[in-house]
Amino acid sequence: MQVHVVDHPLVAHKLTVLREATTDSPTFRRLTEELVTLLAYEATREVRVEPADITTPVAPAKGVRLTSPAPLVVPILRAGLGMLEGMQRLLPTAEVGFLGMIRNEETLRAEAYAERLPEDLSGRQCYVLDPMLATGGTLAMAIDFLVRRGIDHITAITLLAAPEGVRRLEAELEHVDVPVTVVTAALDERLDDNGYIVPGLGDAGDRLYGVA
Repeated sequence: MQVHVVDHPLVAHKLTVLREATTDSPTFRRLTEELVTLLAYEATREVRVEPADITTPVAPAKGVRLTSPAPLVVPILRAGLGMLEGMQRLLPTAEVGFLGMIRNEETLRAEAYAERLPEDLSGRQCYVLDPMLATGGTLAMAIDFLVRRGIDHITAITLLAAPEGVRRLEAELEHVDVPVTVVTAALDERLDDNGYIVPGLGDAGDRLYGVA
């Protein structure tokens, strides 16, 4: 597993505003979309393409196109939905699936409650969207689920990651024999006693959509 922390001044700027406790939900949603587009630019460096012959207004030329089937984007409900539009700006032709995961606040373990994915995922390249890599349980379970369904290349995009979550993800995915990369805007200090990232930005789902 590889972890890539995107080092870019615009990423750092937008993340700083997201962290601010006074940033309201509409601004938080807009900045999340913008930040995800920047992260997605880095995350798609290994997106699969194939040669393509085209004709420009001047002459024939060679280029590349995304391979078929298109990449699959899977936001983890509910907070991952806030990242989807930013990802689709960069990959508008990608297919979208949904995976519902929830953290048990007593055990801090992830539990699945819903999924909406193509029937056949064999040989697909997948981008998983989850704002926070905190304890790592949710993302580990989601990746394991997708690999068992046939996905053979996974890139997870997160706004923030905690060292504890990265270590757990590595440990729980040792048996996975497909490439897994985590692309994030920052690797923060630690988790607190409640499993929240410090300094973090609070509960991403609540800040995107309110407490419900």
